[in-house]
Amino acid sequence: MAGNREFLNRRLHSLLGVIPVGLFLVQHLVVNHFATGGEESFNKAAGFMESLPFRIILETFIIFLPLLFHAIYGLYIAFTAKNNVSKYGFFRNWMFMLQRVSGVITLIFIAWHVWETRVQAAFGADVNFQMMENILSNPFMFWFYIVGVISTIFHFSNGLWSFCVSWGITISPRSQLITTYVTIVIFILLSIVGIRAITAFV
Repeated sequence: MAGNREFLNRRLHSLLGVIPVGLFLVQHLVVNHFATGGEESFNKAAGFMESLPFRIILETFIIFLPLLFHAIYGLYIAFTAKNNVSKYGFFRNWMFMLQRVSGVITLIFIAWHVWETRVQAAFGADVNFQMMENILSNPFMFWFYIVGVISTIFHFSNGLWSFCVSWGITISPRSQLITTYVTIVIFILLSIVGIRAITAFV
């Protein structure tokens, strides 16, 4: 019974990491990328997201609760996982380990980012271009965001590979190899979007 529960928890953890959390990450990166068009462009995009109907309900049930489960169960996986070189091979074993490390870094980054933006907004602060400009004007915070964003994108991109394997989408070694290349491209493209957005604020 415990084995079945763990199997279901791992499946749910994997699914939520892609849908909806992963999709929200991509959407968030795209909105932030509007900063490359200037302050007005970003504020307009951010304002549109803020004005969505039932935003609090959507954020709670589509973002925060799935993210909370993914993070808590992800920590359990990270601190109980054992690397298996014979099963995954050298490269995939490194990806397995980096997935766990990036998950912890990502959790720290997201918790701080939520504190600096969503929590401050609840106290009346405006989440706009100027807020991010002020945050990223600090060199430490600038590099903290660079590392955090890259870690988050890696965790999502590499997690797509695991998702495809665990859900039986990629079964053969060839399909898994192709998926590796696809997820590397996704990581590079999203990293470019994320880094361009960060540098646009400074």
